[in-house]
Amino acid sequence: MSLLPFPTTSADSALAQDKAVIPAAPQTLEETGLSNSFLVELVAKTMFQLGLTKLLELSSQLRLPGSVIEGICQFMRRELLLEIMRRGQNEADIEYELTQAGRARALEWLARSSYVGAAPVTLEAYTAQVVKQSVTKRAIGIQQVREAFADQVIPGQLLDQLGTAVNSGRPMLLYGPAGSGKTYLAELLHRLVSGTIAIPYAVYVHGEVIRLFDEQYHTPVAGPTAPQAALDNRSRTDARWVLCERPCVVAGGELTLEMLDLSFDGRAGYYEAPPHFKANNGLFVVDDLGRQVITPRALMNRWVVPMDRRHDHLMLRNGGKFTIPFDMVLVFASNLRPAQLEDPAFLRRLGHKISVGAVSTDEYALIFTRACATEGIEPDQDAFRRLLRDYHGRHGRPLLACYPRDLLHLIASRARFMGVPAELSPELLDWAWQTYFGNEALIEAVPEPGSPT
Repeated sequence: MSLLPFPTTSADSALAQDKAVIPAAPQTLEETGLSNSFLVELVAKTMFQLGLTKLLELSSQLRLPGSVIEGICQFMRRELLLEIMRRGQNEADIEYELTQAGRARALEWLARSSYVGAAPVTLEAYTAQVVKQSVTKRAIGIQQVREAFADQVIPGQLLDQLGTAVNSGRPMLLYGPAGSGKTYLAELLHRLVSGTIAIPYAVYVHGEVIRLFDEQYHTPVAGPTAPQAALDNRSRTDARWVLCERPCVVAGGELTLEMLDLSFDGRAGYYEAPPHFKANNGLFVVDDLGRQVITPRALMNRWVVPMDRRHDHLMLRNGGKFTIPFDMVLVFASNLRPAQLEDPAFLRRLGHKISVGAVSTDEYALIFTRACATEGIEPDQDAFRRLLRDYHGRHGRPLLACYPRDLLHLIASRARFMGVPAELSPELLDWAWQTYFGNEALIEAVPEPGSPT
């Protein structure tokens, strides 16, 4: 569905970049927001896996300052859960090991939850951070939008509609025929929600851990946060948070209602955040709306509150409910026209309904020329005119943005296979057209006036 076979621009595009501010590192156990018992469990499980462990290693694994870890270790020593095996020149060099009682308790805790890694942040801290870096607080102007898409062939009116829709903060629907570029355009909107945000590795809710950071969607803007083992962390940031680009999450025909709830791994003993949770402060694209297992009406019933009030309710396995922010640019893409979705309540909540259809002849020519450059094919004006007249015109095919890239890729592939130059010869162009459209290309042929029937 691509409008062009070119990659998107990097994060340093013409759009102004907003920079997130990671919270300061906690100085005490209380400032972590986590209970002493939870951190004792996390330290014990980590040490069970690592064996003989230094304070520096624990700090790096749990992403907590050494001063906080040291306090937990001292408590565990008093409870006879761990012991000092070797002293170094300073506190950071002390090597700890679990006692027999500590190993037994660690096994019990691992059986209940095998989560080992960065200490989570509280739901309250996460919610406050999402509000601070809300995607709806960003204002973009028409010049910024045009600069962001300067390398794309997009009609000016369509570009203005997209920019206005993103600026409004309301959900939008992109609709049009297959191949018109809806999905590509939807994902391209990530350029308009660029910048950096702080995302925690995990969130702590009612005694449960929900893993949030996902490398599939969250791209760190720098290397891993440095371990914070030093006892003085007053000038450091909280390493439980990762500075990332604003996420872009795409859910297609595989989307189900179950995917929009928390996913609990019974063997691991912790939760995985649903896709819209991971998309907070970024872009969430629901592709092929109307083609999923769930109907638009079912999706509407699930998201009626989030779309209106910008928060969602999730439930833990024990029945406990909690609220998360629903802060994202929400885009639906569909081959169906708005009237075919048959849900007035759903359509009413879609602030913008944007038609994506065929491009003009000049726009099609520019896309064709750029696709030739990508495939290493010399542009040929006579061949392009023949494509418009003998193929698009005769077969009644609209000038959709995907066709040049797809047809020229077939020509290049065929030429490599045949061991001949990749060029816009009548034979290769005819082969590519019939291969791409199949017998339908012949069935739909319309005789030119005066030609034999």
